[in-house]
Amino acid sequence: MRNTTSYESPFCTRYASEEMQHVFSADKKFSTWRRLWVALARAEMELGLPVTQEQVDELEANIDNIDYDVAEAEEKRRRHDVMSHVYAYGQVCPKAAGIIHLGATSCYVGDNTDIIVMRDALEIVRRKMINVLANLAHFAMEYKGMPALAYTHLQPAQLTTVGKRATLWMNELLMDFNELEYRIANLKLLGSKGTTGTQASFMELFKGDTDKVKELEAKIAKEMGFNGVVPVSGQTYSRKIDSQILATLSGIAQSCSKFSNDMRLLQSFKEMEEPFEKTQIGSSAMAYKRNPMRCERITSLARYVMIDSLNPAFTAGTQWFERTLDDSANKRVSVPEAFLAVDAILNIMLNVTDGLVVYPKMIRQRIMRELPFMATENIMMDAVEKGGNRQELHEKIRQYSMIAGKHVKEEGLDNDLCDMLLADPAFMITKEDLDKILKPENFTGRSEQQTEEFVAECIQPILDANKDILGEHFEMKN
Repeated sequence: MRNTTSYESPFCTRYASEEMQHVFSADKKFSTWRRLWVALARAEMELGLPVTQEQVDELEANIDNIDYDVAEAEEKRRRHDVMSHVYAYGQVCPKAAGIIHLGATSCYVGDNTDIIVMRDALEIVRRKMINVLANLAHFAMEYKGMPALAYTHLQPAQLTTVGKRATLWMNELLMDFNELEYRIANLKLLGSKGTTGTQASFMELFKGDTDKVKELEAKIAKEMGFNGVVPVSGQTYSRKIDSQILATLSGIAQSCSKFSNDMRLLQSFKEMEEPFEKTQIGSSAMAYKRNPMRCERITSLARYVMIDSLNPAFTAGTQWFERTLDDSANKRVSVPEAFLAVDAILNIMLNVTDGLVVYPKMIRQRIMRELPFMATENIMMDAVEKGGNRQELHEKIRQYSMIAGKHVKEEGLDNDLCDMLLADPAFMITKEDLDKILKPENFTGRSEQQTEEFVAECIQPILDANKDILGEHFEMKN
């Protein structure tokens, strides 16, 4: 039922996917707590503690049998979320009630669950990033040879190609992807470290047997799909882990923001556009408008993520000794929202990159307005080869360029620099010679080859290694 009487997060109602929302849901959180309690009980049983297979089986059978009403009522009475869920679990597992959470502290379920949730969320981000890269790679290869104005200082500079520009967007996303891969590969559970990280309670349970205490953690990590646990900790895993992960998400947001800002400028130039649906309204007042609303949303959400990434940085820097609780309320908001925002950004990126619109004639027109200025060096060199004086020719070009610039900027006329050069016998050039020089393809350098090389060497291996998450649409075409 639609909620119209109280605040709801736009991440849930408007932006993030159901898939990502589920990762941060109560069902995911508390079922993971129970999976961790099962893993703990199973490992303790296998290592000789008085836990039976019947108890483990009972716990396992009721992982998803969560009575939230019972848990909430108990939390009101006890003011402790973990113990309220221990109680609720025990109500449906009467045979195992006495061994749930044996030897553990709250962070055993809380922190280990946070790591598991972030790992699963990172995998969703990873999959979507690969698909965005695939879209951009297709686009880059399709337009690898189409000349376009390049800009430095947002002023026209030497030419590039439409495809080469796309490699700049991809390259930054590739840097983020490599960072993402590193974070996923090196993420480890907190394990079973106890109240201050010393594992004292488990040393008591196992009568001082260090090897069994260490093996307990190894068994839990393996069951939860990790290759290890953090080597040392206080009560919690280091909050630098949250900071590093959100820094990675911030990097993705930065790259997507760069793309969206470039697209907004290109749409203003009428060279390229984001997708625009047939019945879409661009403006309530100006019916002709085609606003880049998707890319504007990317920019907006990216700004949020970049600022949000400061939260865990401050949290990590202000934890006292083995732990303080000033992390909890902040972490509960900042970490999920960073993931939900990046998920939303990547959803829009998938939509935009799969439907980019290019206007070749407008791109060509804008090139030809500026190309005479860029071609002056070639024209001058040709004239020098025919016997002209380089310095004198340079001064003439400077003067003619100032006049042509004035005609364009002050009088709104076309660029007539070439007409002035053709009329000056010092340049010894014909219209046919000039047309050969003024061919945009002559001014793009290695743009086409760089695009081919980048896609083949840097992007294609990623796509080849992840065909299971790419459909036929993403099979590269030469």
